[in-house]
Amino acid sequence: MSVEIRRGTDRFVDRSPGRRTLHAFSFGTWYDPERVSFGPMVCHDEHLLRAGDGFDTHRHADQVIVSWVLSGALTHTDSTGSTATLTPGDVGVLHAGAGVEHSEVAAAPQTRFVQVWLTPTSPGGPTSYAVRPAPASTGSFVEVATPIPGATFWVCHLEDGQTVTSPAAPKVHVFVARGALLRSSLAEPLHAGDAFLFTDESPCQLTAGVETELLAWTFD
Repeated sequence: MSVEIRRGTDRFVDRSPGRRTLHAFSFGTWYDPERVSFGPMVCHDEHLLRAGDGFDTHRHADQVIVSWVLSGALTHTDSTGSTATLTPGDVGVLHAGAGVEHSEVAAAPQTRFVQVWLTPTSPGGPTSYAVRPAPASTGSFVEVATPIPGATFWVCHLEDGQTVTSPAAPKVHVFVARGALLRSSLAEPLHAGDAFLFTDESPCQLTAGVETELLAWTFD
């Protein structure tokens, strides 16, 4: 059993004109043997893009990519002919399958989004892309997507002072996307960009110090 706190200030920062990316896991030339994966999660990135900037066409294979826009708008286009613009409250899920090319470009003056890469249970397979709105999530975690078996994405919005119980699973990743959590028996206050990683722990009580948005992943 363990509870690990990962501070947003410890993430690897990657900057280019019109883009800033914060990597929570080893990525590219940045390698930390303690931060390679968590269950099937191999990438947890937070991106900030200027309008018209982002990621030009590039290839993925054997990955499932989940995008959640916090502010602004993000346009996805891929080699299957799929195109969509995500806005806050939408979740986009790309199954790269045996291989797909796609691009992601900000369609608003400033776009902030979180993207997670998961390793699928088996390689290859068909490519698909889908966008769907998330259900209302004030005061409790609601299930948003189950992109691969045993991996579920949850969202929770809390008002100042509200308390929520973390989802239950062998592995749970809770990310503070905005706002802050009050000091608890688990840690000093958590702020935007910080994360809890629970392994074989009982569900925990989390209390917002201000209006807060939490993004959680559970892994069986």
